[in-house]
Amino acid sequence: MNSDLGPALGSTVAEMLAAYRSRTSTPTATVEAFSTAVAARGDDGTWITVVGRADLLAAAAALEARSDAVSLPLYGIPFGVKDSIDVAGYPTTLACPDYAYTPDSTAPAVQALVDAGAIFVGKTSLDPFATGLNGTRTPHPIPRSVYGNDMISGGSSSGSALAVALGQVPFCVATDTAGSGRVPAALNGIVGYKPSRGLISTVGLVPACKSLDCITLMASTVEDLDLVFDVMCAEDPADGWARSRGEKYDGCEITVGLPDLQQLDFFGDAAMFDAHSAARRTLPEHGLRTATVDLAPFLDAGSLLYQGPWVAERLVEFDEFLSAKPDSIVPMVREIFLGGRKYSAADAFRALQTLQDLRARVAQLWTSMDVMIVPTIGTTFTVPEVLADPIACNTKLGHYTHFGNLLDLTAVAVPVGLTEDARPVSLMVIGPALADDTVLAVAARLLGEGRAVSPPPAVEGSAVETIDIVVAGHHLSGERANPQLLELGGSLVEATSTAPTYTLLRIGSADPTPGLLRVPFGGSAIDVERWRLPATSLAVLAGRMPAVLALGRVLLADGSDVLGYVCDATVQTGAEGHTVDDISEFGGWRAYSRTISSAHDTSIAAQEIS
Repeated sequence: MNSDLGPALGSTVAEMLAAYRSRTSTPTATVEAFSTAVAARGDDGTWITVVGRADLLAAAAALEARSDAVSLPLYGIPFGVKDSIDVAGYPTTLACPDYAYTPDSTAPAVQALVDAGAIFVGKTSLDPFATGLNGTRTPHPIPRSVYGNDMISGGSSSGSALAVALGQVPFCVATDTAGSGRVPAALNGIVGYKPSRGLISTVGLVPACKSLDCITLMASTVEDLDLVFDVMCAEDPADGWARSRGEKYDGCEITVGLPDLQQLDFFGDAAMFDAHSAARRTLPEHGLRTATVDLAPFLDAGSLLYQGPWVAERLVEFDEFLSAKPDSIVPMVREIFLGGRKYSAADAFRALQTLQDLRARVAQLWTSMDVMIVPTIGTTFTVPEVLADPIACNTKLGHYTHFGNLLDLTAVAVPVGLTEDARPVSLMVIGPALADDTVLAVAARLLGEGRAVSPPPAVEGSAVETIDIVVAGHHLSGERANPQLLELGGSLVEATSTAPTYTLLRIGSADPTPGLLRVPFGGSAIDVERWRLPATSLAVLAGRMPAVLALGRVLLADGSDVLGYVCDATVQTGAEGHTVDDISEFGGWRAYSRTISSAHDTSIAAQEIS
């Protein structure tokens, strides 16, 4: 595999907004760049309809002329829309030319983006009638993953994922009934978010299975998802499944349910198994507590989707077209539609009763975990492999996504690196309905993004009480646990040092924890940082603390005595037999880490030369 391939991400939504406000860029320049990029690639299966350059320039100019332009939440941000969602004046085709029609109105979710200043640039490709997870069931050019090597891009929202992964737009609007948004996101190394059903209006979406459909988002950061979702999330009275948004994540400790590795299926893909296992082992580094969970009821629910009567729900929308123009539908999708005709009303009620029992079992599991993490996909496929065995490949791609909407869950696919042969690895963070903000908070941690936590409501007329805390290791700015401080509302007060009465200890060997220990003689001044946080966050920090650390008082160089992370009593007394090394000579954890990294790099270079 070619390790040089992968996402070529452009500016994020947040970066574009900052550039516009600082006048270092303009929406006109952005849409010019978009048109040039799309033209340079030609018809690669990403877009079905692209807005013309002249129309884009006119839209950008109109925005720039508005007096309130820069105050718009999505001012000048280009975005694509999956071609199963209506945009007035542009064909909705569902990748079936004979089905195409041109709507007079725009889907409310898309209109909200336009009203917020975003610029619609085109309709992205999909598996016909949003039926399939692989992206190959199309009369148009078959799109390929940005990782190359003839790898599929996934479906049905294949074009939406590619448009983001190619850096053509910072976000796209997609859909997800059985994994259509999460699977292509995973195969292209980006973030794919499936909100709880009903939070984004599905009015103006041609339904695949109306009781299960979700409008979803693809982007490269959780920050961008937050910005866009805040605009789109609205309770639409015209949507029969609409409901209000759930509570914001409050910063409390998060327990992640992990199925036993023996319950996970990677379909013989040893490299994907190894990469997933390695990614799971890093979860405690992100401040996440783990617990074991039974995956069986989730998978049992997933098996109902294509082995049960929900296939027949597609006929509610498409049966008339199937009868009138069967040859207009690509053969694989036509066979799936025809298969829906075999189910009876009794089959439907039988499946609903089974599903309700499974929902009850799953509801009990949420009492012991806040989110669950599984692979988004267990393996990858090339285009020839899918064409040779389309049904089996499609089923494997949806192994971890099919149950999501049937069980009324929210989920986000998060890129977490590559396999040893340079294929994309993605973790899927899943939560119960309306736990969207908690799911996104976990995704942000996995990506190393700081994300603000919603503080508890302040009493009217009172100030938020704060507390200072000293950190000396993994919580330092830029280190792996620093996002925990940021998401709790923390802010850096100063970079400073302790009084010269401390040693810095390296506790453990495989994954060492740094710790401060005050000593009566022979101490050193150790580089530290002083952070200020809401006092209510102290309990959260204490709950996430490694076993070898404790909260104590730290004497700083200026004479102040501040709460901070110090070595636990078991380390001080040697009661637990920890492996402990004094690294005070480096003056701080960062200096020690740089020295170790440099030595490691030199060692690798020497091996390569020899």
